Parts: sequence; C-alpha cells; structure tokens
Amino acid sequence: MRRLALALALLAAGCGRKEDATAARERQFEQSLTNVTLAGHFTRNDKPGTSEEKYYIQKVSKLAGETWLFHARIQYGGRDVTVPLPLTVKWAGDTPVITLTDLSIPGLGTYTARVLIYRGQYVGTWSGKKIGGQMYGQIVTGNR
Repeated sequence: MRRLALALALLAAGCGRKEDATAARERQFEQSLTNVTLAGHFTRNDKPGTSEEKYYIQKVSKLAGETWLFHARIQYGGRDVTVPLPLTVKWAGDTPVITLTDLSIPGLGTYTARVLIYRGQYVGTWSGKKIGGQMYGQIVTGNR
C-alpha cells in the first residue's frame, strides 16, 4: 500500500512539472511575440523572386486550448490592415507552430499557413485562393 501511495505521489509531482513547463513555454511564447515586428519576405509559386512583408504584433494572448489571439497589423502588396486574429498554435517540442486553415482575414482574403517560430526567426508556407508560397524573416523587438 505504501508503494502505491509513493508511486501516486511521484506521478503527481511529475505531472506538476509538466504543467509548470507548459505554462513557462506559453509565457515565453506570449512575451516573445508582444510588441514585435515580423519583418521578412514571401515568395509566390507563380513568379520568381521575393516580396517584402511586415506583421506588427501588438500582443498575443492565450484564449483557450490551442487558440491564441494575435493583435496584428499586416502589410504586404500595398495592403495595410489591423485585425485581431484567433489562431491555433501547435507545439513541436519547444517550438511553436502558428496554424491557420482557410481563415478569412478582412481586407486581405482567405489564407492557410503554417509558420514556425524559433530563436527570433520565422519560416513557413502560405496559400491563398489561387496562389501560395513560402515566407521567412526575423522577429524584431518593437513595432515600427
């Protein structure tokens, strides 16, 4: 009976550490994407070369489960819109991957993307109604 009690206590302690690690990871993610600019480039599969893109992120906050609210200003291709975006964040170990699937963004269109965030950089794929490509850049502290 004592062994069972000890095993349960150790199991509970291990679960607590996992929850603490998850909370710390999420807190770090939130802090790393508050008042930042994702400044980089994107490609289009239908033409060579790259174009500039900027995503100003005022703040990111967890809503529930895997859903996070991104308060963002998006600039690319002559467009400039500010929107709150509820986005799904999945985790590959310690690495967050922002996911959206057929998300309608007012003023921009409907998009699908997978964007990996790691050590001050981002990289990913995106697609719209008829085109798609890749995206990459740096995460710069401060909104410009």
